Amino acid sequence: MEEIKDEVELFEEKVEIILKTIGPTRPSRLLVPSSIKVRDLRRLIARNNESPVDNLSLILHGDALCDMKNGDDIYIKLNDGDCLMVAVKPKPPVKDGYDNDDDEEDLKFQLPRSSSPWKRRLYSILHDKLKLPDIILMVIFTLSLKAWVFIIMWFIFAPVAHRWDLGPLYILATGFCLILFNLGKRQAGDVSAYSIFNEDFQELPGTLNADRLDRDIRAGQF
Repeated sequence: MEEIKDEVELFEEKVEIILKTIGPTRPSRLLVPSSIKVRDLRRLIARNNESPVDNLSLILHGDALCDMKNGDDIYIKLNDGDCLMVAVKPKPPVKDGYDNDDDEEDLKFQLPRSSSPWKRRLYSILHDKLKLPDIILMVIFTLSLKAWVFIIMWFIFAPVAHRWDLGPLYILATGFCLILFNLGKRQAGDVSAYSIFNEDFQELPGTLNADRLDRDIRAGQF
């Protein structure tokens, strides 16, 4: 709280805004800097209304205010007499059993704060202006530069293969390449699940085959 006070005192120009809390509460007035971070404004309002910061939702001129965008703090410009709607979100009820909300949160893609400025700019264009789904953004930003080079080269050579009537062969070769390049590498001492690739055709413990069935039958375990 002391850090907020120090930051507020740095601003000379202050304005008085009107806070309208949804519910039976009367409107109140609050003196704040004319230019302020949404994060700090939320904290000031939470302290003024004695409400939890995380449950506050602020609406200015019909738009919901967000604390950050693409990893950067958002500043807003306030004028004297501006009306700010304040809503206190209720705590979600405790649900029993499996909830799909966790899966939906996993599908929401957020750019890491350590990302470079050009990645943030590209993310802002794709997410805010083009409105691409999160699953597409996840694919775009998680692929490495080498993967994008291979994808671009594939689309460049695809018309050439089609022109030479090698389209089916080109697709089959692509499938085999994907399989080969995605094969895992065994560490020293690891055993393959396929005994034919192991030394002395060693099998994994618990492998069920004809020899084991024969031994179990002879031993009277069936």
